[in-house]
Amino acid sequence: MKFAEFKQGMVIKGGPVTVTEDEILAYARQFDPQWFHTDPMRAAQGRWGGLIASGWHTCALAMRMAVDAALHDSESFGSPGLGEVRWRVPVRPGDELRLEARVQAARTSSSRPDLGITSWSWVVLNQHDEGVLELDATILFDLSVDKSG
Repeated sequence: MKFAEFKQGMVIKGGPVTVTEDEILAYARQFDPQWFHTDPMRAAQGRWGGLIASGWHTCALAMRMAVDAALHDSESFGSPGLGEVRWRVPVRPGDELRLEARVQAARTSSSRPDLGITSWSWVVLNQHDEGVLELDATILFDLSVDKSG
């Protein structure tokens, strides 16, 4: 999607992606090596009753869905950061996740007319329609990019 296509109130949907145990283990071993993400046997005895994905892994999956659904051919060049990030329900092996991103605002910067700013709220849902992740994001768009290509 191009920046001009983002409209306040629109919902952009992405996914689904299925989360595998191997992916959970690989991500966690490299980036979040806590036992409830890396040790299925110990995790089975823990508070969550089984292996769960790192919240950061869930964020990475959400980002991939957002890129696939909206950002892959856009003028997007980065983000100044996230608002609140909330992990609501653990993500488990075999979960099928999908993204619903609601555009809160899309505007051109008043001081930099070559800068587009979109704020949106993401909800990632599992196959049971449970929200597993909620976050608020801002994306920046370079409007000086040659639009003929």
